[in-house]
Amino acid sequence: MKAEVKPRINLEERTPLQDVIPLATPMILFVDPASACNFECTFCPTGHKDLIKDTGRFVGRMKFEVFQKVIDDLAGFDKPIKVLRMYKDGEPLLNKEMAKMVAYAKQSPFVDYIDTTTNGSLMTPERMGPILEAGLDKINISVDGMNKEQYKKFTNFNFDFEQFVENVKWLYANKGNCEIVMKIPKELITEDQQQEFFDVFGDYCDRISLENFAPCWPQFDVEEKTGIKITEGIYNQPITRTDTCPYIFYGMSVNADGLVSSCFLDWERRLIVGDVREHSLREIWNSTEFNELRLQHLEGRRNEHPVCNNCGQLTHCLPDNIDPYQPVLLKRFKAHLANR
Repeated sequence: MKAEVKPRINLEERTPLQDVIPLATPMILFVDPASACNFECTFCPTGHKDLIKDTGRFVGRMKFEVFQKVIDDLAGFDKPIKVLRMYKDGEPLLNKEMAKMVAYAKQSPFVDYIDTTTNGSLMTPERMGPILEAGLDKINISVDGMNKEQYKKFTNFNFDFEQFVENVKWLYANKGNCEIVMKIPKELITEDQQQEFFDVFGDYCDRISLENFAPCWPQFDVEEKTGIKITEGIYNQPITRTDTCPYIFYGMSVNADGLVSSCFLDWERRLIVGDVREHSLREIWNSTEFNELRLQHLEGRRNEHPVCNNCGQLTHCLPDNIDPYQPVLLKRFKAHLANR
């Protein structure tokens, strides 16, 4: 097998956040090309149209002019962002301007690296060719079964699995400098199929891994929706409690309509800290709303927050832990706010 067995997220050589908080420039910016999805996955809020309708959230594609504004706004920061993540709530390839977006971001001196995550259903040579040519650095491909029947059961989508495999092979042969990453929740398949997953895709990607389901979305019970008991972290690590969310100190998320969330898991739009159509990203990054949330976490009051108090990301998915540095970071952050 050519691929390295390794999680999609880099767990080693991470920047010690306790050494750099507060950040003048976010490290990561999520931008959602489309908040809609053609799958109806049992394990994802977007797959439950009734829940999404109840939130009143925008369902559709990001307009190119909104994306342009986002990228242009990055010039207001002190330095480039490390990663532009072009995904959040939906299927990015539903946005037919995805290649144009990648190309626009790639020419910016304020974006170091661009990745995306896809369910692979639209990953045809016709769609992916221009995106690869535009300079995408990494694509994470989510596999949701090893045959058409499993896909139908978990995604309610008539998935052509055989054609998907051929598309993955084409992608790997034409990837250029783009890193190809394959992942699958091991709860969806049998133990025999776990080996089949490696056998089918292991020679046609750079990185491959089995993941676990995780109760990462606040107010969305993955175990209830799937009937699967979760016993490990998403990357097979032990489940450990974390009180302080590190993500709000190094990233933020632009939703498909331009509303900005403090968290990439904000599927209900209850963590809005600004609107990129009305304010600059720098203004939003330094906004009172955002800083009040950060202070609440550093002061040990996360459990008082109606959304953050129920976040499984902090127990099942987090690669960084700044809890031991909470007192010193609180002092430093208050000094930072006082000197603004």
